[in-house]
Amino acid sequence: MTIVQLRAFLAAMDLGSFTAAADELDITQASVSELIARLERELGAALFMRGGRRLAPTEAAHALRAHADQAVGAIDNGVESVRALRSLEGGTCTFGVLRNAAYYDLGDLVQTFHRRHPLVKVRLVGLNSALVASSIAAGELEAGVVVLPVEEAGLRITPLFRDEVLFASSERSPDDGPLTIAEVTERKLVLYDAYAGWSDPTRRQLRARARLEGLTLDAAIEVEHVETALSVVASGAADTVVSRTIAEAPGFPDGILLTPFAEPLYDTVALVQREGATLSPATQRLADLAQEMLRERVTRHAGRIAAAAAPGSAQE
Repeated sequence: MTIVQLRAFLAAMDLGSFTAAADELDITQASVSELIARLERELGAALFMRGGRRLAPTEAAHALRAHADQAVGAIDNGVESVRALRSLEGGTCTFGVLRNAAYYDLGDLVQTFHRRHPLVKVRLVGLNSALVASSIAAGELEAGVVVLPVEEAGLRITPLFRDEVLFASSERSPDDGPLTIAEVTERKLVLYDAYAGWSDPTRRQLRARARLEGLTLDAAIEVEHVETALSVVASGAADTVVSRTIAEAPGFPDGILLTPFAEPLYDTVALVQREGATLSPATQRLADLAQEMLRERVTRHAGRIAAAAAPGSAQE
């Protein structure tokens, strides 16, 4: 039994003749007759009484009608769902972003996407990059923007740009020179992303450097949000690390001194998706938009640096 046979049956039953059904389906009358004859042989029952000016449905036809409507309707709904998804007139996209997405100009990602594609449902999850990556690997999210390093098993990773990590303190001056990892291990630290802990990508890099020198790195205070950590630093209670993007954001606390590492340390921002998986059209479009917004941010940032370094600039 095929959907084509059921369509012919329904058209004939609704229109009362094989000729009218053929016109409706844009096939020949002989094709309609053959499709219904094959269906009757398969069912072992006649569906119509032939001979009159109008087809007379049998009891078997009435019994089949509801099921045929359901089957054809399900197929039509499925086709429409796929078409809507491919044309971004429906569907749901799932996407993850790093915890501090707003600092990377991704705060308007959902609003911008929704304005362009208002019929697509969006599930945007903002967690620590390690948790976003594990959710993508588990199939809970289709893709996301994260900070590296993350566990790479089963993931396809596309690096986008690097963001320097700086030491933030209200006491340690950059005039004292670049910072070594040995000095960091001796400082009282407040670190954020407490839930992710040492699976956090930036923390992983710091701890790996310390272990290479046989040193131990730990936090005296752990909080969830970078803003809380910076308020602790501003009070003089402890020091932390922070990306240059956050350090240069409006509202960064006054009085916090920033020092680069002797061996520069970077967060690498990347797009991540499951290895071998094809993104849905909606999620692919959201991923493209995220990359576009990040590229625009990098270009603006480079322009500001060039303007500041130009002869006669206000910062000279």
